[in-house]
Amino acid sequence: MGAYDTEIEVLADAERAALVREIDADGAWAADPVWRETFAAVSRHLFVPYYYVPGPRGYERRWRESPDRAARERWVRGAYADVPLATRLRDGELLSSSSQPSLMARMLVALRVRDGDRVLEVGAGTGYNAALLAHRLGDDDLVTTIDLEPEITESARQHLAAAGHHPAVVTGDGARGVPERAPYDRIIATCELPTVPRAWLAQCRPGARVLTPLATGLLALTVHDARHAEGRFLPGAAFFVPLRGGGGPEPGGVPTAGLPGRARRQEPFRFLLALTRSSLDLQEAYALWEREDEPGRGRYGVTVDGERTWAWLDDPEGPYAWPLP
Repeated sequence: MGAYDTEIEVLADAERAALVREIDADGAWAADPVWRETFAAVSRHLFVPYYYVPGPRGYERRWRESPDRAARERWVRGAYADVPLATRLRDGELLSSSSQPSLMARMLVALRVRDGDRVLEVGAGTGYNAALLAHRLGDDDLVTTIDLEPEITESARQHLAAAGHHPAVVTGDGARGVPERAPYDRIIATCELPTVPRAWLAQCRPGARVLTPLATGLLALTVHDARHAEGRFLPGAAFFVPLRGGGGPEPGGVPTAGLPGRARRQEPFRFLLALTRSSLDLQEAYALWEREDEPGRGRYGVTVDGERTWAWLDDPEGPYAWPLP
């Protein structure tokens, strides 16, 4: 390692410590402080040797091998910014990213990992989240991560090895899970899905917890058995790259033309539209939202009961329920 490489590592240590302080000040780890030490120990810059940032002429690449010293410093500082980083593009489409660290912290705390848990991560990304899980559990073999793209899984495997971790990295359709590594105590998805894949429940132990992005929210489910699960959304918003493969969502955004401007500006209302897009039209959704005092995400939930899956407001058996795929 050259003299300047040493300087980069010193800078990375300082930037990582600053990021941990920033997340800590927001209270993200209050319910499970062990994650603070985990984020302090795992180096994010090892997982983003290059990434893309928007510029005046499209995306600009920042990378650690730049011949320009100032550019390398910008790369390492950006690696520890509390923002998502675009890591893989194809024809202008975002295929993979490194999620915002504070959101990752919130999700990992909400996953309620315990010592000895077997964890499946759907959406390998850069491998950073799998490294955090492996470090927290102290046993790489307890962690499995899957992604559809061979290029993504290969680079994630290389990044993980560089960080000293060797969990199972699988190439395949995340909606199908990884049955050969089951049963799981926890499943966490880092990509958006339109529903809860039945295959996941069949690969879980009773009492397992599933945390998955759905309709711009984070759904936390308790698995009762291979055919039954139920849970609610966490309060905050979450935006992820859609799952690619058999379980991916339908393309297209949520239209809001014709609605009052106040409703269009309210992000929780757009969540309701996304959750009920196949069941309610715009005016029905707006009437419900007003009638129920503009409910936030925490009032919604999802139930899986055999072949039926539905979203609901306040009560699984209440008057407001909408089928999911």
